[in-house]
Amino acid sequence: MIGIYQEPIEGIPCLHVVDQKYAGGERPTVIYYHGFTSAKEQNLPIAYMLAEKGFRVLLPEALHHGERNSGLSDDKRQLAFFEIVLKNIRELDIIRKYLLENKLLKENALGVAGTSMGGITTSAALVKYSWVNAAAVMMGTPKLQAYAHQLLQYAEKNGKTPFTKEDLDDLFEQLAELDLSAHVESLHERPLMFWHGENDKVVPYEQSHSFYQTVKQAYKKKDHLQFIGEKGREHKVSVPAMHHAAEWFERHLL
Repeated sequence: MIGIYQEPIEGIPCLHVVDQKYAGGERPTVIYYHGFTSAKEQNLPIAYMLAEKGFRVLLPEALHHGERNSGLSDDKRQLAFFEIVLKNIRELDIIRKYLLENKLLKENALGVAGTSMGGITTSAALVKYSWVNAAAVMMGTPKLQAYAHQLLQYAEKNGKTPFTKEDLDDLFEQLAELDLSAHVESLHERPLMFWHGENDKVVPYEQSHSFYQTVKQAYKKKDHLQFIGEKGREHKVSVPAMHHAAEWFERHLL
């Protein structure tokens, strides 16, 4: 039987999804990050698919979302987009340490994945942490700086940016350190899957697809890199996409 538990970790609200027969043991684990304006509960379908295959799954709540929403307006939350991503990255290390300290994580079997903003988090995590053993980016982008410029242009066009030059310099300095497209060498042929709707108008399909075309030459293990584009799909993960991600981790982490 699959159990779903509230699991606060150092102040980070999380849902913990696992087959009850594995609840107390070391298991291959996937940490799955939700998208912008979403919440951890909305990723329960894919968490259930993964748990059925034998994974422990943690769904963290991102800053300014769900249980952590302190009433920030939509405009202000939009401007905090990369603050949220950077917070996710810092908290990922906290969650891993919790798993290790409580003997819940099988050695060399930690996967990270996410939807949209969660996929962006996943791409950055591959640069920051060599202990991420496999990843799935669901309609996210590995091009952090390019996407940040896109969001900034949108905000400026709508007259909503309060950022100073110093603010932006600091932000782009941090993003440069975590931009997977600028640090391809950090992949080390780790299993990485992309899924993206070809009609996505929120996070550009071309950013993830062009990155895949660039890095596939560097992968000698061809089965460690996969790109799945879904025709006619906009900015919403499909059920087949969830199955693809669950099967990806089954192949590379179990």
